[in-house]
Amino acid sequence: MIILGDDAKKQLIDLASDKNIYLEGNICKLIDANGDLQFSTYLQQSISKDRENRKKRLQITKTIQDQNKELLEWKSNNEKLNNDLQSALSASEKAKQLAESDLDVLQKKTQNELVGIIVKVALLIICSVGLITSILFSIILFTGIENKTVESSWSNMFSILLTNSFSIVGTIMGVKYAGNKNNKCNYCKK
Repeated sequence: MIILGDDAKKQLIDLASDKNIYLEGNICKLIDANGDLQFSTYLQQSISKDRENRKKRLQITKTIQDQNKELLEWKSNNEKLNNDLQSALSASEKAKQLAESDLDVLQKKTQNELVGIIVKVALLIICSVGLITSILFSIILFTGIENKTVESSWSNMFSILLTNSFSIVGTIMGVKYAGNKNNKCNYCKK
């Protein structure tokens, strides 16, 4: 046991009454009041206050530990959500690329079908006009009617039809390959 002198006891009691500062820790249990009632009361108050302070600190420590646990759980949840978002973003990017690719293929297919229809209709019109003009010219030849207008018209008609057919096919091919930047001729690739 530790025995303090009267002067030390008085200073500790004054410190407690003036500034509300008490001894703390297990040292309070080792000090002997040595029959001094006032110092014995001081020691009991010190021990009592020390217990209260320890309880408060323990409660604060538990609260902080609980908050740390919650923060760690939130952090793991946030990381999981982040990973899920990254996965979803990656999947949506892949889906977008696939959709764009499918759309491009569909547009090209539709464009090719449209070009095919235009070429067929243009060739049908060209053949029809050529056939009709040829039939009229044949009738004039077999009937023996001499008509220079029909002869020159027939010649002009075939030259115009031939020119227009090349023009139509050239225009269609130009439209077909105009939007395709990567499509180059075999000689350009070398």
